[in-house]
Amino acid sequence: MSDAETAVLLLVRVVVGLIMIMHGLNHWRGGGRIEGTARWFTGLGLRQGVLQAWMSVLTEVGAGILLVLGLLTPLACAAVISVMLVAGLLAHRPNGFFVFKDGYEYVLTLAVVALALAVLGPGRWSLDHAAGVDLTGWTGGAIALGAAVVATGGLLGTFWRPQPKADPEAEAGSENIPEQVDQEAH
Repeated sequence: MSDAETAVLLLVRVVVGLIMIMHGLNHWRGGGRIEGTARWFTGLGLRQGVLQAWMSVLTEVGAGILLVLGLLTPLACAAVISVMLVAGLLAHRPNGFFVFKDGYEYVLTLAVVALALAVLGPGRWSLDHAAGVDLTGWTGGAIALGAAVVATGGLLGTFWRPQPKADPEAEAGSENIPEQVDQEAH
């Protein structure tokens, strides 16, 4: 691998890592703090919003730090992909593709970049390389994608219980149901 390729991998790792760290810190210390983040997660249909908020903080900050260091890169990438899958499925998918409409464009981009990093590896300027860890190529990609899908499925299967959306027409019609039932009974 050339120095230019190694430098580009470092740049991508650091940028994605810092994005994740900042995102996690924002969930913790930003506008709504943990309480606001918990309400937001609960509004998406996730139970135990405070737990979800803290887990998102730890996952995002932890994955970001690991990416910056180039340590356990496939697992760090799995964490990024999983966070983006959850965000994409629950918060952004209903809004369509484009980020300016709060769509899934941004989270899809971060997830694909994380998968590419898992396949390409962290490069020579990483702690994985210094430790002799070489989980790249199909192996790195499979670890990242597999762990992300399992983690996402586990989280959604355990905590996601969306409330059915109220249908204004059904609500208006439900007001008349007792009268209809009474009329049928007579």
